[in-house]
Amino acid sequence: MRITSTSCICPVLVCLCFVQRCYGAAHHGSIKVTRNQTKHIEGETEVHHRPKRGWVWNQFFVLEEHMGPDPQYVGKLHSNSDKGDGSVKYILTGEGAGTIFIIDDTTGDIHSTKSLDREQKTHYVLHAQAIDRRTNKPLEPESEFIIKVQDINDNAPKFTDGPYIVTVPEMSEMGTSVLQVTATDADDPTYGNSARVVYSILQGQPYFSVDPKTGVIRTALHNMDREAREHYSVVIQAKDMAGQVGGLSGSTTVNITLTDVNDNPPRFPQKHYQLYVPESAQVGSAVGKIKANDADTGSNADMKYTIINGDGAGVFSISTDKETREGILSLKKPLNYEKKKSYTLNIEGANTHLDFRFSHLGPFKDVTMLKVIVGDVDEPPLFTMPSYVMEVYENAKIGTPVGTVTAHDPDAANSLVRYFIDHNTEEDRYFTIDASTGTIKTAKIFDREEIPWYNITVAASEIDNPELVSHVPVGVRILDVNDNPPELARDYDVVVCENTKPGQVIQTITATDKDNSANGARFHFSLDEELSLNPNFTLRNNEDNTASILTRRRRYSRSTQDIYYLPVLISDGGVPPLSSSSTLTIRVCACERDGRVRTCHAEAFLSSAGLSTGALIAILLCIVILLAIVILFITLRRSKKEPLIISEEDVRENVVTYDDEGGGEEDTEAFDITALRNPSAAEELKYRRDVRPEVKPLSRHHPSLSLDSIDVQEFLNQRLAEADLDPSVPPYDSLQTYAYEGHRSEAGSISSLDSATTHSDQDYNYLGDWGPEFKKLAELYGEIEPERTT
Repeated sequence: MRITSTSCICPVLVCLCFVQRCYGAAHHGSIKVTRNQTKHIEGETEVHHRPKRGWVWNQFFVLEEHMGPDPQYVGKLHSNSDKGDGSVKYILTGEGAGTIFIIDDTTGDIHSTKSLDREQKTHYVLHAQAIDRRTNKPLEPESEFIIKVQDINDNAPKFTDGPYIVTVPEMSEMGTSVLQVTATDADDPTYGNSARVVYSILQGQPYFSVDPKTGVIRTALHNMDREAREHYSVVIQAKDMAGQVGGLSGSTTVNITLTDVNDNPPRFPQKHYQLYVPESAQVGSAVGKIKANDADTGSNADMKYTIINGDGAGVFSISTDKETREGILSLKKPLNYEKKKSYTLNIEGANTHLDFRFSHLGPFKDVTMLKVIVGDVDEPPLFTMPSYVMEVYENAKIGTPVGTVTAHDPDAANSLVRYFIDHNTEEDRYFTIDASTGTIKTAKIFDREEIPWYNITVAASEIDNPELVSHVPVGVRILDVNDNPPELARDYDVVVCENTKPGQVIQTITATDKDNSANGARFHFSLDEELSLNPNFTLRNNEDNTASILTRRRRYSRSTQDIYYLPVLISDGGVPPLSSSSTLTIRVCACERDGRVRTCHAEAFLSSAGLSTGALIAILLCIVILLAIVILFITLRRSKKEPLIISEEDVRENVVTYDDEGGGEEDTEAFDITALRNPSAAEELKYRRDVRPEVKPLSRHHPSLSLDSIDVQEFLNQRLAEADLDPSVPPYDSLQTYAYEGHRSEAGSISSLDSATTHSDQDYNYLGDWGPEFKKLAELYGEIEPERTT
């Protein structure tokens, strides 16, 4: 079989075609492969020879991007069995067979019907077969061959990462690497120069350069200054075919920014500055600003300001504003135009971040002189002291001088000053001040025990300029005067036991004084000297502001006297000394042997009545026994009931007793209780409510007869006449009882009918005034009344 190709376009293909054709001419224009043959000779056996291949395959080439009107010829397949009579049929299979590549099944010519792109597919693998057209039997074994797509320069270089943004420090040395750019070409790098890229710079010279092979961009000048130019736009081109004419190219932009370094020292625009500051400026306030210029940026422009010398270094201070990089001049001490009218300051501004590579460009600091002129201001009066403390005694008369405040005009004019008190609080109204001299006087009488301290505010203003006012606080301490006598510290509940011994301390007392310690801390206790010697108790002064109450008897009896009163005199150590008298109440109580109080009231009443605890128990037991006997008797009597008829033989008359008590409320209402009452207490006469009277009573016809003006006989006659003439009386004799005894006596009535429900209206306190004979009765009723109330 012979394989030939006529597509000899490239020089290499021309050589290959030439060799191929020479070789084909030497073999009569085809590649012959000896087939397996078997000869039959008479007398000889059959001889078998090793078979030889009948196909010779090679690599075909097809040019990409073919744009011709006819299919592109690829090559030719030929078998040794083909005699040219059309009996051999060629079949093509594999990648693109029948669609991209077609074959003439008689001649074996292969053509490409479509335009191919090597960047999409570089080669195709196909299979060729030769068969007998009549029998469809293979004449040659199936053979594989490759059709390779031949590259042409149809792709330009591309920068996939562009555009680029990069920085480089200013003042860098020439040749400093900035960035490496890379362009890619989709053409075949192994065939020709289609993918061989060369870099060049189109824009950015003479500041930057690029390596044509590596694409590394470098600085091309010495000491590129950011302050002169900061941004650069560099255009880089990449061209294939090694930069030859006809090659394709692509470009990208590289934006280069110079970063700052500290290569510029700070400089003050002027060497002399002048600043005006009024003397009224507040301490700590900012009075001016100053700034040194620095062409650098960021931290390279940071600086610090310092006052290095001058007569105002102790009066002023300077600080740096981090945002504006300005020096802020502040006041450390108050200014006084009358004392000093100007100050001179030498101010230095220096960078805080230095780069020693550029120290030869320094020094990186600068100095300027600032003159501060103090302005005269009309100032308010100035007090001689920042605050005043004064004292005055309590109970001082109104108008008593307390103290004097003084203020003067600090200006050269030395104007007169007027004083007054700011009446902002109630405390300010307790004092007055002389407007000319500043003398403060009392306006009210003070009591130290109520308010010991007063805080007022005094103001001073110039007479010529009342709007300029200054203030000063004044504290007034109220001094103590011994005007409060001492008193007992509390109400003491003093108890003495019946079985106490002479000389025994039953209570320790203390005293208090509203005055301060200078007038009331030393107390002296004693018994009232005007009274005779107390036989029951005595008092001992302990010399420590306390006193002890001691007994002078062996025993005390509650039945004889249960309460004692002991007057105590207390005096202080003030000048002049004051004293007061207090009375202690001492109760007599029954105590245990260990001194605990057992009782002070209940047992005293029992003892005064002459009854002991055992006697009370016996009386209560007797009462219980009597109640039991009465209940038993009533029970037995009720259980013993006799029949109404004793027997049938007993024909005697029997009296049957019924215990019926009547009709209840109706019968009780029939009885008029008004007749038993005092006629003067009745508002009107009442009658039986079961019978309606038809005539008026006799007393209604005689209004002149007053109950208060008749005697008992006239009263009874009047009632008898009313009963005789009353048609509502029962038809039987009835007895009417009148308890009227005539006019009441001067002493009043002692009847309890009208006082049955008014126990709480009785007051028996007057019994205590009737003497010792009624003392026990007064005690009993005095105890009963609280119990009833409870």
